[in-house]
Amino acid sequence: MTDVPAVSTFSASGEDAIARTIELNVDSSITRNIAPSDFLEIYEIEQTVAAIIEGNFKRIALQFPDELLCHSVPIYRLLKSKAGGGHDIYVLADTSYGSCCVDEVAAQHVDADLIVHYGHACLSQPSRLPVVYVFGKKPMDVDDCINQLGRCLTTQLQQDITNNSDNRPTILLCYDVGYSYNADVITHRLENDLRSLNTRVLYDPLPTRFDPKTTVQSSRTFKQTGADSVEDSLTNVIIAYIGGESLNLTNLLMTHSHCEVYAYDPTTRSAHLQSHRTNKLLMRRFAMVQRARDADVFGILVGTLGVTSYLPLIAHVRRLLARAQKKSYTISVGKLNPAKLANFMEIECFILIACPENSVIDAKEFLRPIVTPFELEVALQAEGTWSGQYVLDFERLLAGDSENDIDTAIKDNRGDPDQPTFSLVTGKYRQAKRYGSKHNHDILDPFLHPEAEDNETSIEGTSAALTLRNQDSALSTLADSAAALFLHSRSYQGLETKIGEDSPSILEQGRSGIARGYSDDHS
Repeated sequence: MTDVPAVSTFSASGEDAIARTIELNVDSSITRNIAPSDFLEIYEIEQTVAAIIEGNFKRIALQFPDELLCHSVPIYRLLKSKAGGGHDIYVLADTSYGSCCVDEVAAQHVDADLIVHYGHACLSQPSRLPVVYVFGKKPMDVDDCINQLGRCLTTQLQQDITNNSDNRPTILLCYDVGYSYNADVITHRLENDLRSLNTRVLYDPLPTRFDPKTTVQSSRTFKQTGADSVEDSLTNVIIAYIGGESLNLTNLLMTHSHCEVYAYDPTTRSAHLQSHRTNKLLMRRFAMVQRARDADVFGILVGTLGVTSYLPLIAHVRRLLARAQKKSYTISVGKLNPAKLANFMEIECFILIACPENSVIDAKEFLRPIVTPFELEVALQAEGTWSGQYVLDFERLLAGDSENDIDTAIKDNRGDPDQPTFSLVTGKYRQAKRYGSKHNHDILDPFLHPEAEDNETSIEGTSAALTLRNQDSALSTLADSAAALFLHSRSYQGLETKIGEDSPSILEQGRSGIARGYSDDHS
């Protein structure tokens, strides 16, 4: 008699998937054990309660990142006990997009009239609800920070003064929001240590309350000691950053590529020159710009629903693509991952509309390049127009003159629309697809082009219209459809219907019972 193989031979129990250990890259300073008496100070319970009572807010949403959910219950209980009756408090978790952004969508599900955001924040201007920020207080050794940064800055300042004694640099202190509570002390102590070099030290105090209709504090408004003119102080700047490796530091390096940046990491207690990485970071983004230059079909990814001006920026991006005769689709997919974006095979490049900290995606796992709106503007302009400046702020992008630059580039190429362009990615000449003219896009989106007057022109006459011939030799036209063009180019286009070709089979009685033993199974 032959032995029947065990079930484990064919399938695993799944125990290893449940028992395996997953390593998380979480800052230990955030998830440290906090004594109950320290919650009042670290998470500013008294100040938060005062803001709730002063604004007479009735429904408050507490937004926590994943790493701070372990502190949500004690904070909730303290706020509930001190705020008194008449205030409903809810805890939000699993944010729709990045945890640094205010999740106004989740807060509106509970009809909240105030959001208290805990932990790291990008400080983007909210669009619907008032926000109170509680950054927490990450531990750090202030004396070691002053000594480490002081040595680095003294060496750099001495070199700069030797090369140009007339233009003395100014120190600009930037920091992770978790260390903002020490910014004022560090600024004054650094300036005292560097007083012999006659150098000013500036820093930007972070606001802890944003209202939807208030204006965001300009990044050029600094709290300074002994400075007469902010404009003069920004002509020659050395940046001192306090915080570990993060997206905030990466974006700071790219947006201030002309500055020397020294970073002090309170976790490792070390200070290093970080600006040597700037060129490599910008070179990676320039490669993404070149890939975007070769694309004809774009996907606009909505990566935020709470930042002010995200809707005007989406309209701005659509307008740029329409003027350049590119096809665009607007997609909202929540948190990004390669599997989601791989479903849109016809899209050749994605544009992410998100807060500045989440705008730069430098991951090789994605099949298609993901660029920022500023990188799109550079890609659509004439070649060789990027000066090295990098912009992530929504307001600066909307205030720019990129549309005129793109119109100029289009007029320069209008003499021969079929002229091929050289691709720096493939090293070959390529023929760009044209998805309708500017006038045709006015028909599709009159909001983007209110100046349109004649709406009688049909899109079917454009060069991107796809003509298909079916089995009856009839012609059908798919106007400006990038998805249809991609489907037509595939060798496999799905199961064939073959309507009228296959005769229907005779209905028969099927099996009944369970798989272990059907009623008509006589074996």
